[in-house]
Amino acid sequence: MDRTARLYKIDQLLHERRVVPTAIFLDQLEISPATLKRDLEYMKNRLNAPIAWDREKRGYRFTEDAAAIKHYSLPGLWFNASEIHALLTMQHLLSTLQPGILAPHIQPLLARLQALLGEGDHSADEIQHRVRILGMAARNIGYQNFEILGSALVKRKRLIIRHYNRQRDETTEREISPLRLVYYRDNWYLDAWCHLRNELRCFAVDVIRQAIMLEKPAKTVADKKLDEVLGSGYGIFSGKRSAWAKLKFTPEKSRWVSAENWHPNQKSSFDKDGSYLLAIPYSNDRELVMDILKYGGDVEVLSPQTLRRRVADELRRACGQYSSREMLEAR
Repeated sequence: MDRTARLYKIDQLLHERRVVPTAIFLDQLEISPATLKRDLEYMKNRLNAPIAWDREKRGYRFTEDAAAIKHYSLPGLWFNASEIHALLTMQHLLSTLQPGILAPHIQPLLARLQALLGEGDHSADEIQHRVRILGMAARNIGYQNFEILGSALVKRKRLIIRHYNRQRDETTEREISPLRLVYYRDNWYLDAWCHLRNELRCFAVDVIRQAIMLEKPAKTVADKKLDEVLGSGYGIFSGKRSAWAKLKFTPEKSRWVSAENWHPNQKSSFDKDGSYLLAIPYSNDRELVMDILKYGGDVEVLSPQTLRRRVADELRRACGQYSSREMLEAR
């Protein structure tokens, strides 16, 4: 509990109990006597709280000094980072929800969220005006088969899907056993057992062109195996871990990257010159290569050589496009 929360709790106890013994404060706030003393002094000296010790009743209470009460006020409440993100994200998602079975329940939920946002000393309208939640990587494509995928998932039934592969620009039909839906970087993905490839695969939901639920029971895969295959390496398109990528960031860029968490099992250290060394497990390098490339000349792939060559080839290809254009413009 941070200081602001404690001050509000002290104020609440004093109003509810009239006289509050020290033991009650310590138990309710879970703090030491020294911390309680500092909090009470802060409230009295900085916030003009009319708090006094009642010798007869052996506890703290508010005095009846009208002038003192007039000048007493607590600091404005504010949400922590996770609370404000959750509230505004829920509000945004509910506002953009298309008509469906939840339609009769949406307005009461939105009204409750509005009330929660306005419970502090700041109005809900002011918070919404001053705080923005941006989803920059969301693909603006409808999820027309989402309900079928979700139904098959909870009913434990297999699916026939027509899946478009952007990389190869082709559509394939395959039978899958859906295992779990994952919301990652503002997009939905379906972890499933692919009966065509006979292995676990991750499918982007927005490129599933058609989905038909079958009566055949879905294959069951243990959560432990699912996490080992699809959760052990870097990114959403991971497989069984097969290699570690070792990256070196410049001292300047290290100030940002060293504060980021790329993978739960990452290993990191600083070089003598201030460079940041980061090692992360991966198997499928699609997403990792994209994230490395966005740092341009501020990162170097140290190993493995296959990844180093892949990134170098992409950089040469990019430079080639600019060089060709400059040559044409020079002519």
